[in-house]
Amino acid sequence: MNTNMSFIFKKLFFLITFNITLFLILMIGIQNSYNKKKVNLLLRNSISLPVGFIVGVSFISGSITGGLITNSYNEK
Repeated sequence: MNTNMSFIFKKLFFLITFNITLFLILMIGIQNSYNKKKVNLLLRNSISLPVGFIVGVSFISGSITGGLITNSYNEK
């Protein structure tokens, strides 16, 4: 049981550090982006955001969600 908890902790640590690194690289790379679009939410529009930021944040949130879902399936 101890090795299983150790494996889950290592996997979560890797998931968090990998996605934070991706987010930092996204912030550095998006500095000079001039193409901006608004995101259509359910009730309102968002502020104008660079297209690369929208795509990057969507990828990172999907990566986090996928990593957490696989962790919950591995526990069963």
